[in-house]
Amino acid sequence: MISLKRFAALAAFGAVAAASAGAQAQTKVSVGISGWTGFAPLVLAKEAGIFAKNGLDVTIKKIPQKDRHLAIASGDIQCAATTVETWIVWDAAGIKTKQIFQLDKSYGADGMVTRNTTASIKDLKGKTVAASAPGTSPYFALAWMLKENGMSVKDVTVVNMEPGPAAQAFIAGQNDAALTYEPYLSAVRDKPEAGKIIATTLDYPMVMDTFGCTPAFLAANDDAAKALTKSYFEAVALIKSEQAKAYGIMGADVKQTGEQFGKSAGYLRWADAEGNKAFFSGEWQAFSAKAADLLLEIGLIKSKPEINSLVETKYVIGGAM
Repeated sequence: MISLKRFAALAAFGAVAAASAGAQAQTKVSVGISGWTGFAPLVLAKEAGIFAKNGLDVTIKKIPQKDRHLAIASGDIQCAATTVETWIVWDAAGIKTKQIFQLDKSYGADGMVTRNTTASIKDLKGKTVAASAPGTSPYFALAWMLKENGMSVKDVTVVNMEPGPAAQAFIAGQNDAALTYEPYLSAVRDKPEAGKIIATTLDYPMVMDTFGCTPAFLAANDDAAKALTKSYFEAVALIKSEQAKAYGIMGADVKQTGEQFGKSAGYLRWADAEGNKAFFSGEWQAFSAKAADLLLEIGLIKSKPEINSLVETKYVIGGAM
């Protein structure tokens, strides 16, 4: 837990530590994320000096979800944040990774927006829906919601657009529906004349994010993996103890005020250490198996992977902390 008195000094901590003659050698690691609200504690950990304090020199790169696995494959990044089912798709593409801790779970932060005249998801049959490319969270959310309503992605015309542009295009009158997430979902929420949010992860709880790294990085940097996990939990603790300041830092990264960021954050829950232990003690396994079944059904993978090969739980279970 980070002392409240130290918060003001945290932002400068990394530079001070690096300048100090006695500063410990820091492990370099590049991490791929997006502007999704759930990933923001990683930004906070960097900007508040938490990573540096724990011996890490972290570079955060904003990479669209559809391209993040390519950055891993090229060696441009060693770790990434993404949704649980996406790791399964990456594994099927030959990109080997292991999830090491849970970041967040969506409680209404991801959703489908439709025109006000659309009474139900079933009414979208034959309509145009904007969603990110296959292998991304919004596309998976679309497939999940359609399946729960007796449909499939073959019943709609999917226009591939990233979450931000998808929301902007929808507000501008393009497409019959769109899949997006916070902070972009709130842009539609604030424009009721453009359309409505017909369903979110409160209705379909299937968006949860984890942080993972390549097996090679974990094998060579066990202490760094522990430090990454520890740093994330310290950032989550900092949000609880200094919420306004933390929201200001995280909001600035996505061009939001602290107040605006706080509204987006209200639709998700970040996972602390205890939450992680519970998540990887059954929930992760059950969801991953169900997600793999759907991915197989819609043709994004050709066979189900050995689920347990996609995770390394020792950093959150078994006293690794």
